[in-house]
Amino acid sequence: MRARNFSALWLTLASLAWIPPAHAGQQAIDTAKSVMTVRVYKSGVFSAFGGHDHEIAAPVAGGFVDTAARRVELRVQAAALRVRDSKGSEKDHNEIQKTMVGPEVLDAERNPEIVFKSTTVEPAGSNVWKVRGEVTLHGQTRPVTLQVTERDGHFVGNTLLKQRDFGIKPVSVAGGTVRVKDEVRIEFDIQLTR
Repeated sequence: MRARNFSALWLTLASLAWIPPAHAGQQAIDTAKSVMTVRVYKSGVFSAFGGHDHEIAAPVAGGFVDTAARRVELRVQAAALRVRDSKGSEKDHNEIQKTMVGPEVLDAERNPEIVFKSTTVEPAGSNVWKVRGEVTLHGQTRPVTLQVTERDGHFVGNTLLKQRDFGIKPVSVAGGTVRVKDEVRIEFDIQLTR
């Protein structure tokens, strides 16, 4: 369910490849200032009575933008994702964390990295790009597209991804009356090293 988070982050980096930096060529992603946030929403007949939506954050572990070659690559460690919900107990957060990195969702032990590699980037307005690429997540590679905007040196954007596209069955509880939606929202804020 949190696998989608990684996809958005990679797509953000891809858009950076078309933004002219202070000097042409390859620039590293600033891992201390770049973050991806995944928003997971509940659904189901009784979703209003149980559970809550989830916010999960992941730092970018590494990657680069090469403006000359128009390429972007981004890596996130699956086990580095952390639950940042404002609701729920610490016990709930720990259970969500365990499920997220476990074999049912990200399977971080067998698939430790989530990787995005750009394929194309097209201008879509002033400081806006449409970025296409491939995300490898949960051992599966799928094409993704997103829109990225540059604001004061930050590359920000969001996209929607479906867990089932990556072989992840959305988690459900209470016999399926409360479950996580297949579609998750990925938001990102990426900066390059200077």
